[in-house]
Amino acid sequence: MKKYIIQSIRLTVALTLLLCVVYPLLVAFIGKLSTGKGNGETISVNGKIVGYAALGQKFDQPKYFWGRPSAVDYNAAGSAGSNKGPTNPDYLKQVSDRVDTLLKYHPYLKKTDIPADMVTASGSGLDPDISAAAAAIQVRRIAQNRGLSVEQVTKLVEEHTEKPLAGMFGPGKVNVLKLNVALDALKK
Repeated sequence: MKKYIIQSIRLTVALTLLLCVVYPLLVAFIGKLSTGKGNGETISVNGKIVGYAALGQKFDQPKYFWGRPSAVDYNAAGSAGSNKGPTNPDYLKQVSDRVDTLLKYHPYLKKTDIPADMVTASGSGLDPDISAAAAAIQVRRIAQNRGLSVEQVTKLVEEHTEKPLAGMFGPGKVNVLKLNVALDALKK
């Protein structure tokens, strides 16, 4: 019995050192090698930080690209999905309302033109990216609201579209904050 207690204590001490000291230090070291030095990639305009590239923000003005809906209203302190299933009546109403809002601001669209990521929240509720298709359906609205040509806005979207990893893993995506910052910097 004494033999097992000593082994248990040794294992506990070893795992505590490994998981509470070595592993966090290793993760912190790797973070310091990344963009933002482990503090996240910040986006600045005129020297002022306007957000983080990896956190979605709420854009609801017609002159900006809209991001993916958030189940937590873009509150990074409470990151979460809605946990509502696809047959939940509240969830279906919420999605239907989002579709109606999109159609109100994009009268040239049909329901079948709307990408799913424009009406469904991500698992974290803070997804900073939208699909290239979600950005494309908004181009006409942005151009009209800013007095720009559709070609100018389309070109901007294309410049900010990240291609799939190695050209085949995952979809193309657009970071909404980076795109909107570039949109504000765009001259007529």
